[in-house]
Amino acid sequence: MTAPAPEFAGLAAVVTGGASGIGLATARELHARGARVAVLDRDASEGPFLHVRCDVTDDDAVRAAVEEVTARLGGMNVLVNNAGMGAQGTVEDNTPAQWHRVLDVNVVGIARVTAAALPALRAAAAGGAGHAAVVNMCSIAATAGLPQRALYSASKGAVLALTRAMAADHLREGIRVTCVNPGTADTPWVGRLLDAADDPEAERAALAARQPSGRLVSAAEVAHAVAYLASPRSGATTGTDLAVDGGMQGLRLRPQ
Repeated sequence: MTAPAPEFAGLAAVVTGGASGIGLATARELHARGARVAVLDRDASEGPFLHVRCDVTDDDAVRAAVEEVTARLGGMNVLVNNAGMGAQGTVEDNTPAQWHRVLDVNVVGIARVTAAALPALRAAAAGGAGHAAVVNMCSIAATAGLPQRALYSASKGAVLALTRAMAADHLREGIRVTCVNPGTADTPWVGRLLDAADDPEAERAALAARQPSGRLVSAAEVAHAVAYLASPRSGATTGTDLAVDGGMQGLRLRPQ
């Protein structure tokens, strides 16, 4: 019996912020499932991908990068808007310049890249494979009030709302739009936060205990969720958010 073709065989996927952490894990997962993968990032990536340097806050760079990867991959079926940045503090702690910077990367960056990619996604939806999907990287911070995360939470709340608006706008064009809401993940950014803490081990234990599962989420677990939402097998799923948070969003366990 002939083995079935890989899930993403014949499809082209683009991952922003794909040089490390969740983005890199996602690029690897999509490639393992048969996709031709391009990574857009300011830093070089390691892996069997097409890499194009790109800053998602630079409109000209974004459009040039999207044109390049679309030409070299032969189209674009999947866009994963993963590029983002973190922020700590209450509303008193971040300057207006920091607010503008984080929102430009985390929210406007998604809009900027998706707008540049829409012609290719429309063509993919109307083409032979008939498949086009956008997956945005959101966060538990969009659905739960977390201390010392005012700016970051505001940006991710906007990503959640933007995801649903984009899904409504582009459904009839054959483009599905969804997002993933990770809990606290074991990524380089979280690693830097832990390194800066007075007691890194105690801080790691506190972050792990905050999730009902009692541990941090892995980048690979988030990548699996992205691949599920981006897959042609998820054709009836759009305008939704998928929590990958160890139960943090919905569970209220009694203390042990």
